[in-house]
Amino acid sequence: MSSTIYIVLAAVLSLVVGIVVGRLLAGKANQGHEAEAKARAQQLLADAEQQATRTRDERIQQSKDKFRTLKQEWEQESRRQKQALEQELTDRRATVVEQEQAIKKLTDTTQRQLEQIQRKETELDATRERIEAQSQAQREKLEAQEEKRRATLETQLAKLQQREEEVETELEETRHHLNEQLQQVQAKLETISGLTAAEAREQLVESLKNEAQIQASSYIKDVVAQAKLSATKDAKKVVLETIQRTAAEHAIENCVSVFNIESDDVKGKIIGREGRNIRALEAATGVEIIVDDTPEAIIISGFDPVRREVARLSLHLLVKDGRIHPARIEEIVAKTRKNIDEEIVEIGEKTIIDLGIHGLHPELIKMVGRMRFRSSYGQNLLQHSREVANLCATMAAELGLNVKHAKRAGLLHDIGKVSTEEPELPHAILGMELAKKYKEHPDVVNAIGAHHDEMEMTAMISPLVQACDAISGSRPGARREMMESYIKRLKQLEETAVSFDGVLQCYAIQAGRELRVMVNADNVSDERAQELSYEISQKIEKEMQYPGQIKITVIREMRAVAYAK
Repeated sequence: MSSTIYIVLAAVLSLVVGIVVGRLLAGKANQGHEAEAKARAQQLLADAEQQATRTRDERIQQSKDKFRTLKQEWEQESRRQKQALEQELTDRRATVVEQEQAIKKLTDTTQRQLEQIQRKETELDATRERIEAQSQAQREKLEAQEEKRRATLETQLAKLQQREEEVETELEETRHHLNEQLQQVQAKLETISGLTAAEAREQLVESLKNEAQIQASSYIKDVVAQAKLSATKDAKKVVLETIQRTAAEHAIENCVSVFNIESDDVKGKIIGREGRNIRALEAATGVEIIVDDTPEAIIISGFDPVRREVARLSLHLLVKDGRIHPARIEEIVAKTRKNIDEEIVEIGEKTIIDLGIHGLHPELIKMVGRMRFRSSYGQNLLQHSREVANLCATMAAELGLNVKHAKRAGLLHDIGKVSTEEPELPHAILGMELAKKYKEHPDVVNAIGAHHDEMEMTAMISPLVQACDAISGSRPGARREMMESYIKRLKQLEETAVSFDGVLQCYAIQAGRELRVMVNADNVSDERAQELSYEISQKIEKEMQYPGQIKITVIREMRAVAYAK
């Protein structure tokens, strides 16, 4: 509307300006031109009014169309929102109905369970009363039987006492009679033999003593010969019994790991609802997880040390993360197992680099890394193998043998202990087969297979590996034996041997595995030397505890000295 007024005003203003300009330019023109100008001005004014009317009608129509469009859009939006609210209300009503049904179902289930519990409690009360009644009846019956038995025993005891008195009287009479007969016989023997009873007793004892010594020596020789025949069978029995008695500590160390936690509240998260988390963890790792009353600790049990390490690290990550559920457990275990495999390879590669060994097969490198997680008699297997490798290299260099082959054989001599192939084979034979499979040198293969005398030694480095293995395993402190107890055991061995008559000196050698006893040749005969070695071994077995076996060697040296003047 305002634009139309502006147009009209513009048109009027232009008309006025045109008139003024015409008047200024024309001056006082003639009357004909003035009339024509007026007519033209009226025409322009009429055109301007028509144009203004058309423009106003167009603007009004556009405003009506826009209003109608906005009204339609608002109505559509209102209908859409109304439909959405109705749908949401319908969904909420359906959800409420479902929840009400679930609550009703849960209430019914709870009610049934309560009824079952009450019924079971009633049955238990009835059973308890019945058992108590039966127990009371049995107790009364047993008391009656006990009273009857007590009366019977008292009667029998009285009879036995009476009979004992009678027997003692008879024995006293018999003893008196026998003493009289013995004195008579002794007097007759003294008269016949011309010897007193004391002299005859001394001669008899001396004769029996000499005969007993001869028979004992013969018997000992027979027993030793028989023992040598059955040595293999008895040795196996002794080894099995020893393993059964002493393997508990090593078995616990080799089969159990402890995972420490900050609070016992974490145990509930690890167990999970109805134990689903701990079952998922055991299934993923292949170990047994024991959650008991031990404060701030969880026990991880398993024969495979790598699996135990995977389980321990997985538990650490799960507890640190806080999200413990079956899917997360499988993800963490898979990630940890991958990290452990990579760590095993890194350990193997670092070991062969430190030892200067080249060209080792990747599978053997991986097995060397697995030694890090294995122990033998409390001694870490990788540390033991590295020590044997260094000892072999040193000895081979001194003897002018192949140092590289000796070092490889020393590192790989126990590789069969970490292999999962054919576990029924001895670890030396299994390690030899693995070395042969991965193209190791024949000398190295023979040294691995023969380091426990399970096959013939054909390579020069084979006895080196055997000796270095024994040195690493038997040195003080290597296998759970402290230096103080080691020295104390050696001293006790020597003191035990010195305590026997005729022993001059004794020496414990080979880390206490052999005892050499020096005896006085004037006081100890050859037969006595054999008996002495047996007696010392028996005393050591009774009074001492020691690993393996101890060899007792009695040395008797006879020296004849004369001087020519």
